[in-house]
Amino acid sequence: MTLQVINPATAQSLAELHQAGVEETDRAVARAAAAFPRWRALAPNDRIRLLRRLASLVEEHGEELARLETRNVGKPISDSRAEVGMVADVFHFYAGAIDKHHGQTIPVAGGVDMTFHEPLGVVGLIVPWNFPLNISSWKLGPSLACGNTVVLKPAELTPMSALRLAELALDAGIPEGVFNVVVGPGRVVGERLVEHPDVSKISFTGSTEVGARVMRGAAATVKRVSLELGGKSASVVFADADIEKAAAAAPGAVFGNAGQDCCARSRVLVQRSAYDAFVTQLVEAVARVKVGDPEKEDTEMGPLISEQHRETVSSFVEGTPLFVGNAPDGPGFWYPCTVIEASNTDRVAQEEVFGPVLAVIPFEDEAEAVRIANDTPYGLSGSVWTRDGARALRVVRAIDTGVISVNANTSVRVATPFGGFKQSGFGRELGMQAMDGYSEVKNVFLATDS
Repeated sequence: MTLQVINPATAQSLAELHQAGVEETDRAVARAAAAFPRWRALAPNDRIRLLRRLASLVEEHGEELARLETRNVGKPISDSRAEVGMVADVFHFYAGAIDKHHGQTIPVAGGVDMTFHEPLGVVGLIVPWNFPLNISSWKLGPSLACGNTVVLKPAELTPMSALRLAELALDAGIPEGVFNVVVGPGRVVGERLVEHPDVSKISFTGSTEVGARVMRGAAATVKRVSLELGGKSASVVFADADIEKAAAAAPGAVFGNAGQDCCARSRVLVQRSAYDAFVTQLVEAVARVKVGDPEKEDTEMGPLISEQHRETVSSFVEGTPLFVGNAPDGPGFWYPCTVIEASNTDRVAQEEVFGPVLAVIPFEDEAEAVRIANDTPYGLSGSVWTRDGARALRVVRAIDTGVISVNANTSVRVATPFGGFKQSGFGRELGMQAMDGYSEVKNVFLATDS
């Protein structure tokens, strides 16, 4: 069977690929298993050099990769360039982590006790369509650095950059079989990776619903699992905040990548005494967002990923919005920036829209802000805007979320851990913490008694 890859900005075919099934997945796992002993035994300095070469090749081919990502995903070219830059940074970081992921020596009676970080074996990496290249690198970097071999399954909608990255890995000298890509449906390729007895771990990024299925499937072989799932993050704006700065920053935090971002601050909670002033400035800021051809340098938001997804996003918009922006006519899966006044019990405030729809919700005081922020099944990201340092610390500690910022809307940095609470999943991407997720701790006791 073949798979048509579509450019979401034009609704035209970008490529036609072979669609893999169970047999191809099994062959990829077998290649990874065969390559594992050699990759595991490679001297740390050699593995460091190979990952650094891959990082350098990503940099050399940065514009090519960015153009490919923009045409396949529909994100603005400026965003794609920044993401490709992060991919290179990720591989540089984990190259540098290889000889710093140390064990311990532990004083015990009768001898010496040591711990080692051992690789898991073959790791299945399942990545989503919204940040295909970036999230692939988040998983590949620590997996390969720890000595694992991998089978990567990109989303059917956006496989192009993963395939190109695999070619660059071979060009960098990473041995055949270490990094494998299989393009096919999640219910076939993904489920086979989950159930395969020779796959030691699944690292999955996607919806909470599918993440639950991954957990159930992995239980049969007691397979290790890490999950980065949905989000419904809140940006909490107190009356003492810099309202102008908070309002100006809000559009980028929800309309970036056309809202197709698990970290999107798709709920903005605003203290009632500042509500009117904030909304006025927010609407002015949203109106300035430039939606259009993602290959143009000044575009800030592109299309949604598919017609089906556009219909899903549209179903969340009920009543009269506070603001609806403009979107291009003609081919492509366009949707305008939309701002809605909501209650936290509304569907648009409880479910992950995954589109350019922002719910604005008033609150009275700090206690109510925390209650509303936590009144969701998710806990991935968020922000707190206030000039009161003590309040900022109280609130960020009280909100049940894995990543949160004060007076900023950033969520992801290469050197810091990223992941969620509650139904947003478990395990951590990025930072040195990710290395722990792709290795096992082995304890060794060496008797010294005569």
